[in-house]
Amino acid sequence: MAGESKPTVLLSGGNPQIAKGDGDAPVQAYIAAMPGWKSDLGRRLDALVTRTVPDLKKAVRWNSPFYAAEGKGWFVSFHVFTRYVKVTFLQGTSLDPLPPGGTARSGEARWIDIHENDTLDEEQMAAWIRQAAALPGWVP
Repeated sequence: MAGESKPTVLLSGGNPQIAKGDGDAPVQAYIAAMPGWKSDLGRRLDALVTRTVPDLKKAVRWNSPFYAAEGKGWFVSFHVFTRYVKVTFLQGTSLDPLPPGGTARSGEARWIDIHENDTLDEEQMAAWIRQAAALPGWVP
């Protein structure tokens, strides 16, 4: 029927397929389409980044929400996988303490994988967000 919206397609691992877009609306569409417990986590992460960084820029790129500090470039993103949500700090090697995820091929990026029954350490996450937002971010 006319006017009905199609459900969001979930890609591999349950990651929502959201069109590239700038602003809060595509990020909120992504979060709303995150399956199960991951949607609640997405809302918490989005609220934490928004509270922690004034003058925030949001966008969806590569089927993931990205966040940038005004004039500094992208500093954090998250992505849905089958069993967890990966929060990636794009200049993560500059953070203290170093986020736990990273490989020899991940360059400056570091991340934390959050599983369903993990406790989100909002204090540590906010500290990483503050540090990451103060750094020169990634500019594609």
